Amino acid sequence: MKSKRAQRLAAAFLMLCCGLTAGAQTFEEWFDDRTLRLDYVFAGDASRQELYVDQLSQLPRWFGRRTRLAELPLAGNGQITVRAHRSQQVIYRHAFSTLFQEWLATDEAKHVRRSFENVFLVPFPRDTVDVTVELFDFHSRVQASMTHTVSPTDILISHKGEGTKTPHAGMTNAARGDGQRRTRGFQTPYVTLQQAADTTRCIHIAYVPEGYTEEQMFSFLDHCRIAMEALFRHEPFKAMRARFNIIALLAPSVDSGVSEPGNGLWLNTALDSHFDTFYSQRYLTTLHLKRLHDLLAGTPYEHIIILANTSHYGGGGIYNSYNLSYTGGEKFESVVVHEFGHSFGGLADEYPYGDDDPMYFSDTEPWEPNLTTLHDFSSKWQNLIDDGRASLIEGGGYLSKGVWRGKEDCRMRTNEEPDFCPVCQQALRRLINFYTE
Repeated sequence: MKSKRAQRLAAAFLMLCCGLTAGAQTFEEWFDDRTLRLDYVFAGDASRQELYVDQLSQLPRWFGRRTRLAELPLAGNGQITVRAHRSQQVIYRHAFSTLFQEWLATDEAKHVRRSFENVFLVPFPRDTVDVTVELFDFHSRVQASMTHTVSPTDILISHKGEGTKTPHAGMTNAARGDGQRRTRGFQTPYVTLQQAADTTRCIHIAYVPEGYTEEQMFSFLDHCRIAMEALFRHEPFKAMRARFNIIALLAPSVDSGVSEPGNGLWLNTALDSHFDTFYSQRYLTTLHLKRLHDLLAGTPYEHIIILANTSHYGGGGIYNSYNLSYTGGEKFESVVVHEFGHSFGGLADEYPYGDDDPMYFSDTEPWEPNLTTLHDFSSKWQNLIDDGRASLIEGGGYLSKGVWRGKEDCRMRTNEEPDFCPVCQQALRRLINFYTE
């Protein structure tokens, strides 16, 4: 019989070996080349929030990262953690922000309880996992959480994106003009605008049309190409262009245009998006995330850019969810790039906006990489201050005081500034490397 000391040594050795083995695990050992789509309902008001599982689905392929699975490049306003059920080892993490959390900061949330759809994608597990969803308040404290168990053999996990949908005549003609129509095995037809140099280590972007009829698919594809080239005029996207795979979804709307509640205009469009979100005239969003992801099911996508067929100025971007931009005005290119800075880069707005309903406080460092409250600044852009490329300029995050940015002007501050500042460029470069290296 072993002594207690020998037993402890044996146990320690076993734990060390397990740790080394776990560290050496590859994507294929934990996951299949499929996607687990998680649909949730987030509900409540400013004082209490609750999270509910709505539906689980599987998609035929996985188009997210295959390395650094348990790491997060940014904290976000919420996180999903996937753990192996038996060992509780973290095998995947994902960060995000939501329109629900933005709404919680409004005056309406003090008096009304509402629910919001949310959809997240994680790689499809080979074995049973526990999925934890957490929402954070503006002080980075957990304000709501839930954990549920997912078995990959659950017969009620629906299958999406595996059928074939034949494009309508107008869609077929538009796609044929590009010469890269894709329909077989996918739910919605799409056009490939740019193929990454390595499609297994790249960032997948999908353009989605909102308010374009069948006859306007040519116009939509033109707007997609304009938006794409606008993005790649900006560093670091210009230098790292080969790491992006980009498609355009061919999903027409019944009506042409986008709803404008403030003007009494309500239209029948693919995503029922509208201006006047939270009663802000130029804030353009959609609440129908399940419908959005149903349209995209089966296509190669991870990051989503929705182009709205309207000349009414506006847009919106939510980190790791989607961004939406108007297309019918002279500021279209500036807006779509700015909003992608939000949805892909997790970059914050750098302009003041009335100092009402603050989201940043002196006791908490913003998770967004381009703002600081000086609470924990050292990890942000001290290196750029040291070499003279940036400094600390007070004002940002809708506040005139107590929040600092790195340069006087930036694409995240004004539409007139042609470039991302060095702070934002550094943050974007780090993020692209995280996804693709």
